[in-house]
Amino acid sequence: MTTHPHRRLVLAAAALTVAALSAPAWAQAGADLSTWDRISNSKTLRIAAVAGGAPNYQKDLATGEWSGIMIDLAKNLATKLGAKLEISETTWGNAVLDLQSNKIDIFFGLNPTPQREKVIAFSQPLFNNAYSLIAKKGFSPKTWAEMDTPAVTIAVDVGSSYDNLVTTMYTKANILRFEKSADATLAVQTGRADVQPLVVTLSAGIVKKNPGIGQVVVPEPIKSTSTNAGLRMESDQRWRAYVDEWIAELRRTDAINPIVLGNLDKLMNIKREEIPAIVSF
Repeated sequence: MTTHPHRRLVLAAAALTVAALSAPAWAQAGADLSTWDRISNSKTLRIAAVAGGAPNYQKDLATGEWSGIMIDLAKNLATKLGAKLEISETTWGNAVLDLQSNKIDIFFGLNPTPQREKVIAFSQPLFNNAYSLIAKKGFSPKTWAEMDTPAVTIAVDVGSSYDNLVTTMYTKANILRFEKSADATLAVQTGRADVQPLVVTLSAGIVKKNPGIGQVVVPEPIKSTSTNAGLRMESDQRWRAYVDEWIAELRRTDAINPIVLGNLDKLMNIKREEIPAIVSF
């Protein structure tokens, strides 16, 4: 028997109505729910992770399991919330878009730049990551100021926080700008540059893998950049307030330092004694 087109439309509409009525109320609300209400109702915490981002994120290609500093922090938060942790894969470049589109609830490991602060919200700092230098062998500046001379060449990846750092500090030093951070590292390794500024968790890992590049130096006074969690901008501030209080508790109990150092050891074989003693997280 052939069903009349009008009859098919009526049946389809009825089916959609039944499906909507059978779905949980929070699922029907969808994007209208605040992050706090969505987590409270669904009992899931959605994050994104970046493959190859050790020590922050690392994915086991055989098992699909994630590990790293930010994964340990996310697990801690999920446990406190009594929620299941749901991990999707993203890139550093797409993480902000994931938050804006309500694909995830939080992204760990962003620092608040003026551009990002226009489109997403940020938690208070999880920890401060010290700026350091990968310095060629035989070159070990004790202060940042002493490098502001035409005799010093600094390699950075263009547009990065490191580029902003040295552009602000130096008027006399030579600055070589590269498209990729790896190219700046190669410039130090080949002698084209004297130093490459990087946060210490990255510089220590690079030198650990290839000691021939040079050495890790942390000039004084210590300069640092904050590592924060990114959040979706929304009028309901309960989620942001909860995250900030959770971070404050972690810092009060010194819970973050062992998470950072433990993952540096586990994922990159970097021991505490290989991080300059003046650095803490």
